[in-house]
Amino acid sequence: MRFIISLALKNLSRYKRRTIITAVAIAVGLMMYIVVDSILLGAEFESMRNLRWYETASARIMHPDYWEDRLMRPLDISIEDPYTIVDSLRKEGIAAAPRTMFSADLILYSEDFGEDGHMPVQVTAVDPELDNSVFRFEDTLIEGRFVESGTNELVIGSWFAEDIGAKVGYWVTLVTRGNGGFYEAMDMQIVGIVNCPNPNVNRTLLMVPIDTIGDYLAMEGAATEINITLPESAKIAEEVARIQQLLDPNGNNLLVVSWDDLARDYVALAEAKRGGTGMILFLVFIIAAVGISNTMLMAIYERIRELGMMRALGMNDRSIQLAFMVEAGGIGLIGSTIGVLLGIAINFYMVNVGIDFGLLMRDMDMGYRIQSSFRGTWNPSTIITAFFFGSILSMLVAWIPTRRALKMDIPSCLRHQ
Repeated sequence: MRFIISLALKNLSRYKRRTIITAVAIAVGLMMYIVVDSILLGAEFESMRNLRWYETASARIMHPDYWEDRLMRPLDISIEDPYTIVDSLRKEGIAAAPRTMFSADLILYSEDFGEDGHMPVQVTAVDPELDNSVFRFEDTLIEGRFVESGTNELVIGSWFAEDIGAKVGYWVTLVTRGNGGFYEAMDMQIVGIVNCPNPNVNRTLLMVPIDTIGDYLAMEGAATEINITLPESAKIAEEVARIQQLLDPNGNNLLVVSWDDLARDYVALAEAKRGGTGMILFLVFIIAAVGISNTMLMAIYERIRELGMMRALGMNDRSIQLAFMVEAGGIGLIGSTIGVLLGIAINFYMVNVGIDFGLLMRDMDMGYRIQSSFRGTWNPSTIITAFFFGSILSMLVAWIPTRRALKMDIPSCLRHQ
């Protein structure tokens, strides 16, 4: 056995060019597999995170009837005393904030153009003191400031502002139906523009103070929902069940819904994309396997005469096959090590910097909740799989042609070109 290992190592150093070329082919394939997996997994992870941070929170409390009719944004189905519930949740260490969602027509007034048309919008009424304890808009302002309680003020998403030509200081009118069906027109001044990592929010956000909206729309202190944030490590299903138990004894008749139920369409799309992601990784995997196989097959078939000479000198078939497999495993080990190190180096850049697709994401909706840069993430299982895959596949590929060559007689091996 020691002789076989020594022979395999000598062959590695003797055929340096072939060893280097084969190892590089293995390294490039495995590097691409690690990097592609990192980008796809990172995009999914960041999308889910931005969805919770800027749209759905971790969970949401609503009236059961509102949940069934939520797309219509009904104001007459609401939570009557949201702040009592918010206070009880905060005593349990759970951050919560009320919101009221409603549909309206927006009419924009600018100093340069006067009245500038109208369009249907979705408006989010928030409590300025509590909302940032649940959502993460505090560092997203690029102009102006956030709305203040009791004011006729409005914050708008950056891409939405660009689309309609709005700026800080412009006035808009929101025309909607209040609680009871009456029409109400509300003049609001744009005081801030936010640009957050979630493109869906940048395209649609209109944020106003909840107490001001409550007075206009006759909500009488009610809110349509209470949003809840939970730690990243929390088991959402268990926490939702616990919060539901906290609410039920008080006779609130309210429903607690987790973020993945709130974003059911997105989660379904993400699962479909995950299938596509698996197919992409499979193709990358196959490309890497073909590259490794082709290079190893060429390396083995070029040495059939050498194999025949070893048999002529009295070396038995089992020892020859083992020597070639050990040599192939050595090449695979070198290539896998280089590939994994390169993959880790590139992935370090992808995790911390990423690839900027900002122009593409601005003009089209790819379904990801990512504004500009696609970042990678660390997936140790992929790195380990890639390392062992390169080594094992190299040995497997070497075994097949070696076994076939050993079936040839010695003269045929020596005459092989």
